[in-house]
Amino acid sequence: MDDKGALPPSGGTGHGGAMSAGAGGSFASLRAYGRALAQTPRRVARRACAATAPGEEMSRVRARSGAHMARALRWWDLVGLGLGGMVGAGVFVTTGRATRLYAGPGVVVSYAIAGLCALLSAFCYTEFAVDMPVAGGAFSYLRVTFGEFAAFLTGANLIMEYVFSNAAVARSFTAYLGTAVGVDAPSKWRIPVPGLPEGFNQVDLVAVGVILLISVCICYSTKESSLVNMVLTAVHVAFILFIIVIGFVHGDARNLTHPADPSQNPGGFFPHGAMGVFNGAAMVYLSYIGYDAVSTMAEEVERPARDIPIGVSGSVVVVTVLYCLMAASMSMLLPYDAIDPEAPFSGAFRGRKGMAWVSNVIGAGASLGILTSLMVAMLGQARYLCVIGRSGVMPAWLARVNPRTATPVNASAFLGLFTAALALFTELDILLNLVCIGTLFVFYMVANAVVYRRYVGAGEFGRAWPTLAFLAALSLVALSFTLVWKLAPAERGVRTGLLAACAALAVATVAAFQALVPQAHAPELWGVPGMPWVPAASVFLNVFLLGSLDRPSYVRFGFFSAAALLVYVLYSVHASYDAEESGLDGAGAKVQDEACTV
Repeated sequence: MDDKGALPPSGGTGHGGAMSAGAGGSFASLRAYGRALAQTPRRVARRACAATAPGEEMSRVRARSGAHMARALRWWDLVGLGLGGMVGAGVFVTTGRATRLYAGPGVVVSYAIAGLCALLSAFCYTEFAVDMPVAGGAFSYLRVTFGEFAAFLTGANLIMEYVFSNAAVARSFTAYLGTAVGVDAPSKWRIPVPGLPEGFNQVDLVAVGVILLISVCICYSTKESSLVNMVLTAVHVAFILFIIVIGFVHGDARNLTHPADPSQNPGGFFPHGAMGVFNGAAMVYLSYIGYDAVSTMAEEVERPARDIPIGVSGSVVVVTVLYCLMAASMSMLLPYDAIDPEAPFSGAFRGRKGMAWVSNVIGAGASLGILTSLMVAMLGQARYLCVIGRSGVMPAWLARVNPRTATPVNASAFLGLFTAALALFTELDILLNLVCIGTLFVFYMVANAVVYRRYVGAGEFGRAWPTLAFLAALSLVALSFTLVWKLAPAERGVRTGLLAACAALAVATVAAFQALVPQAHAPELWGVPGMPWVPAASVFLNVFLLGSLDRPSYVRFGFFSAAALLVYVLYSVHASYDAEESGLDGAGAKVQDEACTV
């Protein structure tokens, strides 16, 4: 394990004894906190770029959780978790909206584009997860590469994407459960609250109950949760195949090109053009959050070097095929402008003579798929928060692993309550836009990190500028491509010429970097193929998909990032400073290094 490329832990006990964890450190009293705030610029300068070594993440940092998570998962568990996590959330929540509002029948291509982007990102995740099998996912990967602040900002967005995604999926569960028992309108299952703003005035007690029930289940055991997920996912995949067959048998190919109301809506397979397809791809990217959850299970995998590549990449490929087939099936059942965005599949059979039973079966099956996706996502979000707690930037009690269940009970319970509170009030469209932008940002960061780690040698931070310059240039070219796509006039081939020039510049940038800058680090067990082309393509596609989102998404994302920055400055930087100065775990006991086997 090559861990020399990370900065050593800051400090020691020689000049930080006054800030020991046992004494409370920066938070021992108001006076101590005031002194800590006065030192904020110095502490940020010291801690923001401080990276940990991979070996340290897997020994000293992991020991802060107390008991170890049990290594009991194999590759088939990971594939099952990936299928359960992705399919339920993607098709049953976002397909209807992406089809109706953006892509039309071209949502099939939207899913293919989003799947390709997810697969490229999955390769980047896999290299990190095999080399450093800990539960922190992207947070840990960025912490050992770019340092604490980049990891914290990413970790905040990861928690955001999981909490908002789970809240969105739980509210969708209400719609499908109503369909399964013969209640068509989701509003009948929700309680209106006068006086609250639009989008926050429908109380959903069913969604809250589902989230709390799953929270209790995942606190019990990871292996048993995986077995339950495998059973539910097997039934769910059978249901998916049923959906696909029903769509192709009872659908009409005319619906792929003819809208229900031609006077109001354009026709064709791509009614809103290529821009609509890519806007749809950005929205359905929510569907692929599940594979990220699989990467957080690395600390509980028996043989990471073999099981993680199969589990992560394999689940993305299988799910992409299923998504495309299901999107085609739905598009054949109804014209795109007649699709119900709340419950697209069950709504397709509503009112059809002799087919009412199909709508009920679809509602029941969709509810089952949503349960599996919630279980996997909530398993993942708890492990992210657990590792963030280990790092010292959040309270240490979140990092504790229960010795009897070998699960992060504190993090699971805390996020379960937070997600339930959000699902109680917030509407689906508000949640989905926040999730998309958070997901794309995190995947973009991980793709940059895997390139940096390969090309910047151990301890050679002074020679990092060629790689940083390449990553900045590639992002700027991708941003230019995106701006041309959205803003340049389409007449006389102006936009086409500018897009071709940007694409050629991107290819030339990657080729020049590959020819001029040698790799400094070779992964021992598994590496991203086609370096640097694969992560470069992931960077480019993620920037492009980020550019497809609407302005309100960026406004909300900016507010959330600003809030995360405020938390870092007021709390996290001081907590991590105290933890590293004292060298103590969250309970006040000296942390000892432990051997780690991969």
